[in-house]
Amino acid sequence: MVTETSRRRLTLAATSLGSALAFIDTTVVVVALPTIQRSLHLGLQGQQWVYLGYALSLSALYLVSGAIGDRLGLRRAFVAGIVLFAVASALCGLAPSEGVLVGARVLQGVGGALLTTNSLALLRVVYAEDAGRAIGLWTSFTSLATVVGPPAGGAIVEWVSWRWIFVLNLPLAAVAVVLAVTGAGDERPPDERAPVDVVGALLAAGGLAGLAYALVEGARRGIGAVWPAAAVAALLLPSFVLWTSRARSPLVPPKLFRSRNLGPANVVTFLVYAALGGFLLFVPLYLQFLGFTPLEAGAALTPVSLVLSLLAPRFGAIADRVGPRRLLASGPFLITAGIVLLTFVRSKHDVWSVGVPGLALFALGLAMFVAPITATAIGSAPSDLAGIASGVNQTVARVGGLVAVAVIGLVVTVVFDRSSAAAGHTPLDPAAVGHALRHASVSAFRVGMAVAAGLALAGAATAASAISDAPDDLS
Repeated sequence: MVTETSRRRLTLAATSLGSALAFIDTTVVVVALPTIQRSLHLGLQGQQWVYLGYALSLSALYLVSGAIGDRLGLRRAFVAGIVLFAVASALCGLAPSEGVLVGARVLQGVGGALLTTNSLALLRVVYAEDAGRAIGLWTSFTSLATVVGPPAGGAIVEWVSWRWIFVLNLPLAAVAVVLAVTGAGDERPPDERAPVDVVGALLAAGGLAGLAYALVEGARRGIGAVWPAAAVAALLLPSFVLWTSRARSPLVPPKLFRSRNLGPANVVTFLVYAALGGFLLFVPLYLQFLGFTPLEAGAALTPVSLVLSLLAPRFGAIADRVGPRRLLASGPFLITAGIVLLTFVRSKHDVWSVGVPGLALFALGLAMFVAPITATAIGSAPSDLAGIASGVNQTVARVGGLVAVAVIGLVVTVVFDRSSAAAGHTPLDPAAVGHALRHASVSAFRVGMAVAAGLALAGAATAASAISDAPDDLS
């Protein structure tokens, strides 16, 4: 007989392993893209779609996946996501052509959305009042896995075959399924009688897919190239809101928003994850601009993941005991301070004198923030709506990051282009020569990071003023 403690541990192990597979897949495939391109003759556009197919289906389906979990059962939806992810991984590993690989990557994204959204909701239900610590442990394991994943994937690609980065998902997925099934217990049964809101699901998925595509590609190609996707998002997302207000069994039930913390928690999530999105994209680019190799630039952020892995469970447990407000205000404030320090980095020498302290503050702030904000956003919902609450929070975080990449990218480009020396050049180009040209890139980076710091500071202020430590009455 499986005890309650064992059931919790099995569930934590299953959700951590399954989610780690989904997170690692994004970074490992980026490492493998040049090799895949040579093997399948993809071309640049094909490489982009191998990445985008997965990212877009993830972004579009977090919300729908959470609703499915609430209707059909969180554990059942999680296991279905793992199985679907494994099947799609097998198809990726066997793909004979670009079209099959891209289609399989889209299917992987569907499975990834199902398993990640419902894994967090499942932890909230199984661990109840200890959910903050559990989500901290989940964050710790998945963060550590994302550190190990890219170098391990690179070794597999170099020494074996790119196909094995997908094939190896199968035995790991099987272990996650066994752990999840073994850890099943007397969880609250899903409301299987409530119909799935098909119209709402289609409107949400289509609108979010259009928004994600417009943000990702618009930042690179300009709005003129993505206006159809932007138009689809502009039409479908308001239609989803209108439909939700009138539907009998909407995808996002109105009672979800009775919690005092749910709205503020998602506003904080949007602001801080927007800051993180801009930081994690442009800091590695800037370090390479200063003269670091790609490997060195990537390694510079590894300590951030290690600090997150070590400290996230501790801060999650603290939030369980004393409430989340102080951590959710202090964490983004430290993130702001870390980003501001990095704006003073103008050379490789500055990285050691100013950049390292900045990264340390950023890492500590991130560890203070991630587990408490997730636990607050999901714990603010009734247990029968934990899945959709997780889906909302995951969607808000993903869209925040995409918006920041687009906006900060535009700011960096505009500031760089204002320099008379910038004509015909690209911002943050390591090959750039001449004081004026390099000064233009430094100025552009500093303004872009100022925007990121402002977003994080707004998140800290929102948390301090709007998040409550008192638990919600979720009855």
